[in-house]
Amino acid sequence: MIRGIHHTAISCIDIDRSVAFYRDLLGFELVMEYDWSEGQVDTNRTHALPETASRVAILRCGNAMLELFQYRTPEPRPVDPERKLIDHGIIHLCIDVKDIDGEYERLKAGGMNFHCEPVDYGSCRCTYGRDPDGNVIELIEVHSADDPIYLEVPKRS
Repeated sequence: MIRGIHHTAISCIDIDRSVAFYRDLLGFELVMEYDWSEGQVDTNRTHALPETASRVAILRCGNAMLELFQYRTPEPRPVDPERKLIDHGIIHLCIDVKDIDGEYERLKAGGMNFHCEPVDYGSCRCTYGRDPDGNVIELIEVHSADDPIYLEVPKRS
């Protein structure tokens, strides 16, 4: 039985910079950090590589978790930090917000680069920006709890 998406993982250039971005600017909570060295047979198997080593940070915000990796082995291939949204693969991480205009201004002042100001689509408003490695982040504000894409964030006990 599939219950839902647990987390999204992002390979980053500088994990400290990425943790600071997601924690300090976007408000995620850092919940775990760990690393592994070469020689981890099971990890190499899950990654389908002969050898791996990485630092990892797991962050949480509402009902979503984010896993950041900074690989040491093997050396990662760089990606185009201005990769087009039409290219194949995961194209963005979407963050549910209230007061999209306020968040847009706060994040822009904090150094996040946006493609445009928030756009009104009737039932929601959204905009796309980029993290320090060029990964696309969408901000979305859904106007009504009656909308099928409205996300109710569970209360933590």
